[in-house]
Amino acid sequence: MNGAGVLVRCEAAARTYGIGATAVVAVHGASCEVRTGDRIAITGPSGSGKSTLLHLLAALEEPTTGQVAWPGLTEKPGPRTVGVVFQGPSLIPALDVVENTALPLILSGEPEPAARRRALDCLALVTAAHLADKLPEELSGGQAQRVAVARVLTAAPRLILADEPTGQLDQASGRHVIDVLLATADTLGAGLVVATHDPRVARRLSRQWSMNDGRLRPDPDASCAPASPQGGEP
Repeated sequence: MNGAGVLVRCEAAARTYGIGATAVVAVHGASCEVRTGDRIAITGPSGSGKSTLLHLLAALEEPTTGQVAWPGLTEKPGPRTVGVVFQGPSLIPALDVVENTALPLILSGEPEPAARRRALDCLALVTAAHLADKLPEELSGGQAQRVAVARVLTAAPRLILADEPTGQLDQASGRHVIDVLLATADTLGAGLVVATHDPRVARRLSRQWSMNDGRLRPDPDASCAPASPQGGEP
């Protein structure tokens, strides 16, 4: 397959938890790719494998079988190349909001003052700058989710993966977060993949993938069609 613009590619990637009779297959042989500029919604019921697929795309988990590769990244997957908005709590309890948001930059060697300025700018994008000195325990679920989005944006990744980013937000706040994700992806020239239960969110993205019982069904568009096992163009 021509790798031009391909940020991540799965080839028959599967993920199984456990062994023997108790084994659970979370993802069955997924073949797909995400390219620069893609805007993809992954829909499906709870437990369908959406989160596990995002973890595979982010290199947070390794496939049990098959392969995942990142031909379009100049560095290995990490916060500066692949940003993940997690579905559950992901902020570090001992750090305040601005410290949590600046963390990816600080860990990559950015001077702390510059990292804090960038973090405050990104918090402002998600209308959370007023929370800068709060600890995670002082935040509502929706506020924590907005901070998690700002933390990903701070690192300016090439690929943004968001797992139910509006799940704990009211409709107006959720719409704003999707606005920010789309605008940031456009500015960075990044790929964006959003796992969501909300059809209103899914309609905001130009591509639709669905998952059911661990099986991925990408849409037939060439920019996100299943990877071809013969190596030809989709």
